[in-house]
Amino acid sequence: MYTSEKIKRISLAGFVITFFGSVLFSTKAIIVKKAFLNTPVDALTLLTLRMIFSLPFYVGAVILATKKLENVPLTRSQWIQVIAIGLLGYYLSSLFDFIGLQYISAGLERLILFLYPSFVVLINTFFFRQKITRIQQIALLLTYSGIGLAYFGELKIDTSNPHFLLGSFLVFLCAITYALYIVGSGRIIPLIGATKFTAYAMLAATGGIFIHFFLKGSYSGLNTGAGLWGYGLLLAMVATVIPSFLISNGLKRIGSNNVAIISSIGPVSTIIQAHYILGEKIFAAQIIGTILVIAGVLLIGWKSQGADA
Repeated sequence: MYTSEKIKRISLAGFVITFFGSVLFSTKAIIVKKAFLNTPVDALTLLTLRMIFSLPFYVGAVILATKKLENVPLTRSQWIQVIAIGLLGYYLSSLFDFIGLQYISAGLERLILFLYPSFVVLINTFFFRQKITRIQQIALLLTYSGIGLAYFGELKIDTSNPHFLLGSFLVFLCAITYALYIVGSGRIIPLIGATKFTAYAMLAATGGIFIHFFLKGSYSGLNTGAGLWGYGLLLAMVATVIPSFLISNGLKRIGSNNVAIISSIGPVSTIIQAHYILGEKIFAAQIIGTILVIAGVLLIGWKSQGADA
């Protein structure tokens, strides 16, 4: 039986931790795009390097968690849930995302990916019979209108890209699988703890990625030079390990609803970084679309918090 999350106020420490965790997460698309631009790497190889450098930290987190006196071993059912959720969130979702980033801009990727809060609402509605309120309906309309506006604005600019629709669809799948990860993690974290869940889920995802690379990967791709390994290290540290533990700590301090609201900085951060680092254009439709998406996510987070009170 699952426990519901208690309402938590936003402390200064919780806000700062979550804010920086969200900004660091938003650097992922920038680092991936730079790696694709500057090295002859494919999505699977880059994703594998990300997990190679991340692995020691999550192994260390598991060791520390299991040594705690209050540690309670996971049941068989909990192991199955953690492994399945980890494979969804950091294997399939990341794979779709990395492949999609080969074909669309970092700014558009972040906007499409930021549909995941609305998918969380829809999943809870259809699978867990949670009613969609009037405010949530308005929030969904805002988010999808924002994505549509930004999407067609970019489609006009990027007409020469033959894989634009494929890239958009893959990132869309990424948003769906990540939403499933959020729904599942929200139900298992109260039972086993945020740090333990994050470490075990990441280890499960790492196993899935390593098996995929062993079966289908290009080993020669790992020998393209120190530059590629540098991007892998950046992805692991700056965009994966540090922000994952910051967000977990934020969840513990201020709760998932507040974390979701503060994480609205993500698309804005990515668009700004993409403009100054990658030279991506910022156009009016993108700005308006971003505002609509963030407004929708804020409404979803605000209504979810009010519903729990």
